[in-house]
Amino acid sequence: MAALTFGCFITTAFKDRSVPVDIHVSKVMIKNVDDFTGPRERSDLGFVTFDISANILLTEQTTAPIFDWNVKELFLYLTAEYATKSNALNQVVLWDKIVLRGDNTKLNLKDVKSKYFFFDDGNGLRANKNITLTLSWNVVPNAGILPLVMGSGHKSLAFPETYETAKSY
Repeated sequence: MAALTFGCFITTAFKDRSVPVDIHVSKVMIKNVDDFTGPRERSDLGFVTFDISANILLTEQTTAPIFDWNVKELFLYLTAEYATKSNALNQVVLWDKIVLRGDNTKLNLKDVKSKYFFFDDGNGLRANKNITLTLSWNVVPNAGILPLVMGSGHKSLAFPETYETAKSY
């Protein structure tokens, strides 16, 4: 039984599952808010409104579908990656979605706000000129490893130098 499972796994283990992704940012805002996790300090809280378009059904290199016999679902997530004085690498998940077999695999999302808070553990977002948004996904298989796939295409953006004081987003 183990040999059969391994044989099934090996048929899809080395498949390229990358697709082109287009990310557009329409609004970026930053606030300086109380950080309740530390001793009375304030931290940066970023707000990003974005568009994502991608056809996750077909891979970039071939016309072979990502959803083959060994794929149960895809776990999509948008991350922001940036550097600050205190940390060489910061990664924050801003949005996620589960795509099941049979769901619509053409993403065409417009004016989406971050699903999760974009907190920095200090003041590293203000005037940060190199924040990169990347759409990635985990392929959840029926048998085998859980590969991490990055979409080909990312978006770099800069945060403003001044904090917003308005209460709305």
